[in-house]
Amino acid sequence: MDTKNWFEDWFNTPYYHTLYKDRNTSDAQLFMKNITVFLELPKTTHILDLPCGKGRHAVFLNSLGYKVTGGDLSENSIKSAKKFENDRLTFKVHDMRKPFKNKYNAVFNLFTSFGYFEDDAEDILILQNIKNGLTNHGLFIFDFLNANKVKANLVAKETKVVDGITFHIKREIKNGFILKHISFFADDKQHSFTERVKFLDLDKMTSYFNKVGFTIMHIFGDYKLNDFDSENSNRLILVAK
Repeated sequence: MDTKNWFEDWFNTPYYHTLYKDRNTSDAQLFMKNITVFLELPKTTHILDLPCGKGRHAVFLNSLGYKVTGGDLSENSIKSAKKFENDRLTFKVHDMRKPFKNKYNAVFNLFTSFGYFEDDAEDILILQNIKNGLTNHGLFIFDFLNANKVKANLVAKETKVVDGITFHIKREIKNGFILKHISFFADDKQHSFTERVKFLDLDKMTSYFNKVGFTIMHIFGDYKLNDFDSENSNRLILVAK
């Protein structure tokens, strides 16, 4: 498998959604509520959720009264999300590496949906596309794992059984990437995928943001919007304009 674009294959399989079916929706919703209130985002705000997966954040943001567009590379995810569409909620297939056609008041990049690429230039290009896709006073909300905490608490091996499928998970940090190797037997076949996310700490992300001319306004360490602590925070959340 071409690991360079591992996400194109893995995110498009039903097994990805099986493994992560119990992701904490209430945490995600708490974050959306907290951040929109903290930033005092008016209901006229048009939000782009990118990448949006099956749309759980986008649907909730829309329920709070916002006009929301969700974009994702996975055709299967977009097909699934489209059933939630209404006159203020739309979904479309979009590759983050491509420029946007429209401008948005806010762009949300949530749940560690960044740092997939070997070359820093590709990650920086995505940030540039996001910046170019924002209106004059538009805001970028970036939610990533806290790389330092992940490193300190890395679980090297784990087995999870979900819907009768036994997922064998191995984790390592190698060549500047956090790797998660996932293997399992399903539908009469052995499958293996590797999730690769760049080891991006606050310093590295700040340098990325500076390169494209983003100004970081706020830094949070969790979905309750507590201050960021590089050793103990669960998340690295940046708000920029």
